[in-house]
Amino acid sequence: MTDVIELDGESLTPEAVAAVARDHAEVRITDDARDRVRASRARVEDVIESGEPVYGLNTGFGELVDERIPADRIEQLQTNLIRSHAAGSGRELRVEEVRAMMVCRVNALVKGYSGIRPVVVDHLVTLLNRGVHPVVRSRGSLGASGDLAPLAHMALVLLGEGEAMLTDGPGRDEVEDSRDGESPTDANAMRVAGNVALEAVDLDPLSLAPKEGLALINGTQLTVGLASLVVVDAERLVQAADATGALTTEVTLATTASSDLAIQDVRPHAGQATSAATVRALTADSQIVESHRNCDRVQDAYSLRCLPQVHGAVRDAIAHLRTGVEIELNSATDNPLVFPAESVDDRASGTDVGAVISGGNFHGQPLALRLEYARLALIDLAAIAERRIDRLLNPNLQEPHLPPFLAPDSGVQSGYMIAQYTAAALLNECRSLGAASSDNTPVSGGQEDHVSMSAQSALNTRRTLENARRIVATEAVCGAQAAEYVDAAIEAGFVDDTAFDDSSRPHGLGVGTAALYERIRAVVPPLEDDRVLTPELEEVAELIREGAIEDALESVLE
Repeated sequence: MTDVIELDGESLTPEAVAAVARDHAEVRITDDARDRVRASRARVEDVIESGEPVYGLNTGFGELVDERIPADRIEQLQTNLIRSHAAGSGRELRVEEVRAMMVCRVNALVKGYSGIRPVVVDHLVTLLNRGVHPVVRSRGSLGASGDLAPLAHMALVLLGEGEAMLTDGPGRDEVEDSRDGESPTDANAMRVAGNVALEAVDLDPLSLAPKEGLALINGTQLTVGLASLVVVDAERLVQAADATGALTTEVTLATTASSDLAIQDVRPHAGQATSAATVRALTADSQIVESHRNCDRVQDAYSLRCLPQVHGAVRDAIAHLRTGVEIELNSATDNPLVFPAESVDDRASGTDVGAVISGGNFHGQPLALRLEYARLALIDLAAIAERRIDRLLNPNLQEPHLPPFLAPDSGVQSGYMIAQYTAAALLNECRSLGAASSDNTPVSGGQEDHVSMSAQSALNTRRTLENARRIVATEAVCGAQAAEYVDAAIEAGFVDDTAFDDSSRPHGLGVGTAALYERIRAVVPPLEDDRVLTPELEEVAELIREGAIEDALESVLE
């Protein structure tokens, strides 16, 4: 875990977002970034003094862009903007999702093109560092004009309005003391009104100056925050899927020849090469593979033989998403943007000191399309893993040494039969989620006539990833159980028993698949009788999510 994440508007990474979102790493703004924020605010104030109508400063918004706002009502304009746009719906975002959105918003603001005062940025940083998380509804963003509704719910707390969740920390302790021992309803967070949340961390509600309301809500920070978590989680997932696929290859007595370097060299896709190399590394010194190297099987099923090609394509899709996310994390995405006068041409509105230009950097399409691509790739990863689960369990497809559904006493016992049902149901749910970014619903009286739906693409991709992770976890558990029957294969003469020696690795597995097996067995014992499977499957899915599987294989893969 990184203890402090420095925000400079230029170098934020998906891993840093995850550290803030999940590990509550401290956030700090660099001095250079703070100077850029001050300079940008000075340009805004100069433009205001010019008296010219400028969108976002002294005009209405959206369809009301032609409405000129008197100087004495501009502050009310900004407050009204936050209140009116806090119209979200659906489930509330999880704390990690809110924190991801918040750190991404701060980083965009300190890039120095938003015209916001340092005090506004400092308030957001304090909320992050002291565990104050605005209650934000997940639905409402169209991914154009930014993630307006979710960001407005976030901004409400800065005004002392809305609601927030306080996690463990000084702020929560003070609120608990003031409630005379009243217990929170949630073990991890306490729900309070926005003004109470600010008081808990010694902040006063903000009165927003010109441009600040729009600067807080006009951007893609929900989308890119969620996408950052997708990148981190998806990379862990495909690594775990390579490992579970390698384990399935071994215990079904398939060959690893399809991962041979020569095959990859003549079709050099980067992801394919990586997945093939992973399988080779994990199955190195496998006595199981060696024991049937000269068997009479000509080819394996595609779910085994084409693992490098399918998993590799998923890797490439995730890499494409990472590229877009890394750019977006360090971009200025609100509207209008504030520039030094010398950096723009004569068409820009402003003065000799600064120019305020309306554009479309808030449009989420660059992320929406990448997210859809990643979502489809993750569906295919889930699909091929589900097919391998079936090959482990299905008595019509299994190797003869494996009992039906891996039940020690099949018939009396059902073993892992229904685990495959659940995998099939999860896969169906993934496939039923539509391509959000292919839809378009004009809003704001037709002014905003093409939107990206990028936030919904991010939510759908997150949901797909969570389902895919559970399917891969199911393959891991079933693969470990199938390994228990390697001795049966030896006794039945299905493999060459001379290939096995007294190796310390369990069941003659490879150096990496043995490490995977042992990590699974640390939380899931061998199946000797039917039992409730859900807690074990969820535990392995959590191992994948938190990177524990990746950690267990790290030394081998290096």
